[in-house]
Amino acid sequence: MPRTRIKVCGLTRAEDAACAARLGADAIGVVFCSRSPRAVTLDQARAVIGALPAFVTVAALFLDPERDEVEQVLNALPIDLLQFHGDEPAAFCESFARPYIKALPMADDIDLNAAARDYRRARALLLDAHARGEPGGQGKTFAWRHIELPRPVVLAGGLAPDNVARAIATVQPWAVDVSSGVESEPGIKSSERLAAFIEEVNRAGYH
Repeated sequence: MPRTRIKVCGLTRAEDAACAARLGADAIGVVFCSRSPRAVTLDQARAVIGALPAFVTVAALFLDPERDEVEQVLNALPIDLLQFHGDEPAAFCESFARPYIKALPMADDIDLNAAARDYRRARALLLDAHARGEPGGQGKTFAWRHIELPRPVVLAGGLAPDNVARAIATVQPWAVDVSSGVESEPGIKSSERLAAFIEEVNRAGYH
């Protein structure tokens, strides 16, 4: 059975990206949503990405962007994966010739199976505790339960070193996505919390 993959999102500093990769993160996320305290400029994102070694996936996060916003990022940066957090329709998400994942707001009464059908070309569905129209990264959890969907599940929302092993045991996701749970302040990652989080994910083992 596969191990649980780890994505560290909301990176704003090159040194934090290098630390996350060194500790074993499989992917990092850079946020292009002005409403988020973790939003980055193209230059900041370029520095973050430039600090990464080979084989670490780079995801760019958007919330209801205009087409030219996404295209500007893709033209400027080596982005591997798009991550959409708003009401973007599947046709929009699929139109950039990049793999994508779709975040679903578990704070709403959402039909996960219908969403899986709607976003059938998504590489994964990211389940977050944010309400519709919010960018995530707010440190909130939702009521965890084992979820089986035809798309791989990425679990987000309020994950931290002290609860991620329990979350993995309950939900059995393909991957976990952490942001505020490993920070000393918004956008600034703590190397100690990163290390503890990744250790707990690895301790949770395989699923």
